[in-house]
Amino acid sequence: MQAFEVHLDAYHGPLDLLLYLVKKEELPVAELPLAVVTQQYLDYVAVIERLDPNAVGDFLDVASLLLEIKSRSVLPSAEEAAEGQPLDDEAIESPGDLVQRLLEFKEYRDAAAKLETLRLDWSRRYTRTVAPPRTEVDPAEQPIEGVELWDLVSAFARVMRDRLAPAKLPETIYYDETPIHKHMVRIDALLRAADGTVPFEDLFPEGPVHKSTLVGVFLAMLELIRYRHALAHQPERYGAITLEAGPAPLDVSLMS
Repeated sequence: MQAFEVHLDAYHGPLDLLLYLVKKEELPVAELPLAVVTQQYLDYVAVIERLDPNAVGDFLDVASLLLEIKSRSVLPSAEEAAEGQPLDDEAIESPGDLVQRLLEFKEYRDAAAKLETLRLDWSRRYTRTVAPPRTEVDPAEQPIEGVELWDLVSAFARVMRDRLAPAKLPETIYYDETPIHKHMVRIDALLRAADGTVPFEDLFPEGPVHKSTLVGVFLAMLELIRYRHALAHQPERYGAITLEAGPAPLDVSLMS
């Protein structure tokens, strides 16, 4: 059997996360709330680092940039204080430079979204006279829809804080080596047995557990959502997230 792999391609990059946080504050991009966003950004990076240390490098670059800009704005150097002018340091971006990068990123992302909308509209409006060769689309390469990925990461961060609180941990907690597909089968069974939606937090084991267990369950959720074995809902913006069984049943025979 082919090795089961979890792809974290859905992390669209550090600027995507930064734009999400600015939108979360309901402010224009040009009014980047640096102090608030920096701490929130670091919280997300901490979660990404637990999920996939290999994917965190670019995020750390932007995190260090945010901290540098914030420190320069709060604690100017002696020369700056004496002369009243910023130091000539081309290696460090200003808040304006970062905002400009973010605006450019948003412009390209919005343009891509419009092109995708047009593509879907045209595909519904015109029928092809000759059927093209059928191409298989890998669901693992498709973005998570309905609920933004960063909303799921934020919800997972809250679960990590609650379940890994030092006061609740026993003296010994063993590393969990349960394969991801085992978590997928368990979660799928719970969702299909449920009468309606299931709160995001309820799909994690109760009580204190090793972080490897929480990470495994969360990655299993991402895979189920990506393949549409499960659907995620968030009735209120940045509110509680629930999951329900999706339209594509999980083939348990492939999970063993």
